[in-house]
Amino acid sequence: MRRVCALVIRQRFDALYLTSDDVIGGKWKPLILWWLHHRTHRFAELRRLIPGITEKMLTQQLRELEADGIVHHRIYPTVPPKVEYSLTDYGRSLKRALQAICDWGRIHMERINAVQVPPDRVAKAKPLGREA
Repeated sequence: MRRVCALVIRQRFDALYLTSDDVIGGKWKPLILWWLHHRTHRFAELRRLIPGITEKMLTQQLRELEADGIVHHRIYPTVPPKVEYSLTDYGRSLKRALQAICDWGRIHMERINAVQVPPDRVAKAKPLGREA
């Protein structure tokens, strides 16, 4: 009985984690969500804030987040069209989770004596522990 119970708990955790990861996981979505939880941004602003992301990838990630009800995009009827991205109410519910991940990252950086690099220098910095 104990083994069956542990298996059910593990399967439930796996399902919950995989569901969350499918919506907000990956390399780019957490960064997009982090910037959008601060304020509304235009596409070009997000692209500048997230070094290394391509226009195609940013578009894809924003579309997926929009399809999941996390991000809203508003198109203004101007020439050229102005498009802004913001979090929906549902997307704002992720704020505590994002903050917890960032807090853990800060503690981990201190633990390994990592140096925080300003966003404008991230693309130019070498990854730690890797030789070119």
